[in-house]
Amino acid sequence: MPSLYEFTADSLDGRKISLGEFAGNVLLIVNTASHCGFTPQYKGLQQLHSSFGPRGFAVLGFPCNQFGKQEPGDAEAIATFCEQNYRVTFPLFAKIEVNGEGAHPLYRFLREQCPGVLGSQPIKWNFTKFLVDRNGQAVSRHAPTTAPKALAEHIEALL
Repeated sequence: MPSLYEFTADSLDGRKISLGEFAGNVLLIVNTASHCGFTPQYKGLQQLHSSFGPRGFAVLGFPCNQFGKQEPGDAEAIATFCEQNYRVTFPLFAKIEVNGEGAHPLYRFLREQCPGVLGSQPIKWNFTKFLVDRNGQAVSRHAPTTAPKALAEHIEALL
């Protein structure tokens, strides 16, 4: 069975990262945007990353401009925004597409493993969250309206 660890993605600073570097960790993968009503969730995501990180957990942020063009900046603007406003220390990756022909292969994988409501695969909006177990398998999908702190119990169970 394929796992998330087979994929690569470009980091926000342009380095190619093998997601195999996160093997053995519980992950929360989130498509993010800097100008969205859900953008304050960066604070809760950072809290999860800080709280559970020492136990083998990480948040991975994937900026995306597909929803209302709410992530218009370049990599430097995204990094600066996240650092200055939310003190983000979790890994942020280069801006990607999560739907359509140009969707990043990682997101195709996540959408297939954890379809949304009524089996729909497309991501509906910014800050859709996928919880991934230590084996690199997506185990749950959470709506943008789900606050990061609401996932703490789910993360705890996987740790």
